Amino acid sequence: MTTTAHTALRRNLIACHACGQVNRCPAVCADVRCARCHARLHRRIPRSVSRSWALLVAAAMLYLPANLLPIMHVTSLGQTRSDTILSGAEYLLLHGMWPLALIVFVASILVPIVKMVILAYLLISVQRRSVERADDRTRLYRFTEFVGRWSMVDVFVVSVLVALVHLGAVAQIEAGTGALYFAAVVVLTMLAASTFDPRLIWDNVPHQDVQHPAY
Repeated sequence: MTTTAHTALRRNLIACHACGQVNRCPAVCADVRCARCHARLHRRIPRSVSRSWALLVAAAMLYLPANLLPIMHVTSLGQTRSDTILSGAEYLLLHGMWPLALIVFVASILVPIVKMVILAYLLISVQRRSVERADDRTRLYRFTEFVGRWSMVDVFVVSVLVALVHLGAVAQIEAGTGALYFAAVVVLTMLAASTFDPRLIWDNVPHQDVQHPAY
């Protein structure tokens, strides 16, 4: 006995990306608007894979200067110290502030790498039309969305320190070039995650009489 999987795509139902309203779309879905907010509807995000790859490659290229260039310059009593993300975490660790050092290392070094690796894995699996462990891959995608915003902790710390220290005259803190590159990496990875359409994961899972969409 065979059963037919009932999916939203099979029933010509599309959720609006703007407001979440589920709309019924004709078989040929061209220039169809949401009934609630009138946003343009798409069965899948247009050019999702190619756009996500472009953003991810750009983030990977900027990740190296983001970690090699100084993120912060501290001038105190006539002496200037420049720190990268890694040297800043090491400085905190040597001065006994290991919880803060751990947060900086995980959020600013480990998380961006893990996020880029996960996104690359998801994109490759979609392009290869993998049918294995679709639920686990969906959880990985949700994980990248959840942790993405916490990668900005270094940029937040530098911004707060610059604002606070400028109120005094003993020391001076300036943001380094690395902070700009690092912020660009975080923004690009967040855009890559938001551009990737997780529904493509489930489109690859075989269902009876369901056509694989072009992307």
